[in-house]
Parts: sequence; C-alpha cells; structure tokens
Amino acid sequence: MDINADLGEYPHLVKQDEALMPYLDSVNIACGFHAGDPELTSKTVANARKYGLNIGAHPGFDDKPNFGRLDHELTERELRRIIRVQLEYMLEFTGKLHHVKPHGALYNLSARQPDYARIIAAEVYRFDPKLILYGLSGSYSLSEARKAGLHTRAEVFADRAYLADGSLAPRNRPGAILQDEEAIVRQVGQLANGLPVMTLDGKTLVLKAETLCVHSDTQNALEIIKWTRKALISKI
Repeated sequence: MDINADLGEYPHLVKQDEALMPYLDSVNIACGFHAGDPELTSKTVANARKYGLNIGAHPGFDDKPNFGRLDHELTERELRRIIRVQLEYMLEFTGKLHHVKPHGALYNLSARQPDYARIIAAEVYRFDPKLILYGLSGSYSLSEARKAGLHTRAEVFADRAYLADGSLAPRNRPGAILQDEEAIVRQVGQLANGLPVMTLDGKTLVLKAETLCVHSDTQNALEIIKWTRKALISKI
C-alpha cells in the first residue's frame, strides 16, 4: 500500500521530514498558503527526488496563522483560484506533479460538502487531467473527483482516530491522535486488511484503503512511520 505524509510545512522539521522519506512512497508538499515558503519547498522537493518519491501538491486555505485548519466559505471563483495558484506554485519546483491532496480544513470541507469537492476536482482536472486526487476514504472528495474524470486514491490514517460517519475525530478530542505502538499497529492492520476499525464514538467502520497517511508533525512521527511500515510488511 502507498504510504504518504504531508511535508514541507515547518522549517525546523526539514531533517525529520527527510528522515521519514525512506519509509514513504508519496509526499504531499505544502504550497505556501497554509504553510511553507520557496526555500522550504525547494529543499523538500530535492529530498523527495533523492528518495524517488511521488510528489504531490498539498493546497490549503490562505491562512498561515491558523495553519489552514479553520473553515473558510469561498465563492467558486475564489476556491478555483486558490487551487490553481498553489498547483502552479508547486509545478515551478517539480516540473511534473503526481497527485493533489487538499490540506486541513479544505480537505475536510471537500470530504463532507459535495460542492467543494466538485469545484476542487474540476480545477484539478482543468490543470492536469492525469493528476490523482488523494481524498478521505468514502467521502465526496473521491466520488466528485471520479465524476470529473480524475483517478483517485482512498486515503486512510495510521495516526488518527475516526468517528462513526467516517470523518476524522477532531484533534482536540481525547484519543483523536494515536501515538503508541499497539494502537498504531492495530489500526494499520485493520485498515490494510479491510477489517472493522473501532471509532471514538463506540461504533465500527470499514474503509477502503489505497493510501495510508502518517502526519509528519506528530511528536514521534518517525517511530509511527516505522511501526506503520513494519505492520504493512507483516500484514498484521
């Protein structure tokens, strides 16, 4: 299974970002709106190339103070513009993109609101119809992208707990972020094998899994990615 991480967001994590790369298949690199800058982007792209990784754009809301994690109600024109500008930005560093994965609040809005998902998918397709859209498994992000003619990958998470509706549990909710080995290995094994995952609200959930995300800014991200890779190899 493809393993991905969101990188190029914090200058002080450049070394840690690179340390994760031997365990990854794909990277989603911040495009300067929610995080990142040209120097950081250039370093991250160079490192990703060194490890032969699939390089994707990670566009978010233009909101660095809140790291792109607050919802913004945009017009269709505004939403198309922020997607296009960020894809153009990333293309300047890469020459070619493999995929697009929205960030933070933009990711979550497109997962639950078909209009956001449709507009994002349409703008990505307009930019390059060969791009793959990475989106939350079972969400509007994927169904609208497929309607637009894009290839997709259903994304699941090694280090985040779920709610019964398939959404990620809010970060401020106790237990939303998984950081211990037993919990990580159990969830990765369940996701990889199509088994039910226990949600924070006491239900079970089965998710299609085509790409597995580990967040690079979690305190013990390197350990988590090692546990994740080991669990996949072992087919736990």
